Amino acid sequence: MKRYLAAVHAVLICAHLAGCTERAAADYSPTYSDAPTAARRVYRFGVHPLHNPQRLFEVYQPLVDYVNADLDGVSIQLEASSSYAAFEDKLAGRSLHFALPNPYQTVRSQGHGYKVFAKMGDDDNFRGVILVRKDGGIRTVADLKGKAVSYPAPTAVAATMLPQWFFHTNGLDVVGDIDNRYVGSQESSIMNVALGTTAAGATWPLPWKAFMKDHPEIAQKLEVKWQTDSLPNNSMMARDDVPEAVVGKFREALLRLRSTEEGQTILARMQLSRFEAADDASYESVRVFVKRFEEQVRPLRVQP
Repeated sequence: MKRYLAAVHAVLICAHLAGCTERAAADYSPTYSDAPTAARRVYRFGVHPLHNPQRLFEVYQPLVDYVNADLDGVSIQLEASSSYAAFEDKLAGRSLHFALPNPYQTVRSQGHGYKVFAKMGDDDNFRGVILVRKDGGIRTVADLKGKAVSYPAPTAVAATMLPQWFFHTNGLDVVGDIDNRYVGSQESSIMNVALGTTAAGATWPLPWKAFMKDHPEIAQKLEVKWQTDSLPNNSMMARDDVPEAVVGKFREALLRLRSTEEGQTILARMQLSRFEAADDASYESVRVFVKRFEEQVRPLRVQP
């Protein structure tokens, strides 16, 4: 374990030294189960970059195995994406059958023929946290004027959009007053603050808790200075041509997780208490937030 943590720490340092902006060109999608036969239909399930690819597979492959145990003649195959943009391109191109997108990606994907069939619970955790160094001299939001702030990606909701909305509502011009640096991952956003490259860094509670556990000696140099309001948590979506019988099995498995010992173990890996029923209407508040954000803070895309 110490060797693993040291390796992770080294990767994070290297990412910082490289500017924390370069991502691997290819998506990471190893196979963890027996190869399907020719008669077995495989459905691709993409998860937005909540974690680095290796960690994402450690967390979500058990969920896929759990769902596959309920399926006959078909199987779900998990894949990671190299960046938020790569994941969003897959949704725009309809190359995924199932997806776990963030709330912004959810409302955008409805326009590409994806439908919400469940969502992560614990909405109170879906908020931004803004970190500063304890010795960094940042006391108020105004102290960030003229300084750099790190985020994982422009379209990360909890870790970017909600913090930028917080800055906006507390008197900062997000585009003109601060140097916004999109560094590719939650870990890199945190490390940029720890290393002093940025004056503040945004993430959300779950990556911050994981970072404190894995890197306590670095985390103790930082503090959560501000927290944002929350929005509905990440959704589960299915492409509109996936048979309802398959979608229904997936939904049933998700909703059953909290009631079984195996399911609770899977949820614990995600730092989640439950999945819950949801549909497209569950994200109307997100649609309203995105509209206000684009009108008042910055555009999220060049064209719809």
